[in-house]
Amino acid sequence: MDELSTSHWVTRCAERLHDRWHTVEPAQLEEVAMELWRDSHLRALPPAEAAALWLSPVTTQQE
Repeated sequence: MDELSTSHWVTRCAERLHDRWHTVEPAQLEEVAMELWRDSHLRALPPAEAAALWLSPVTTQQE
């Protein structure tokens, strides 16, 4: 994967989070995405994959 800038990674991750949480303000989702970016394990993943991994406990409980 090509290296993404921090802002691009955060934006793409926030977009994926928005797919799950439509009612949350975009600025809040960007704050969450920035927290995910600070995790070196998640930061090494593509942003959509990092968001999906982070969301997996939530989506598993609702199934």
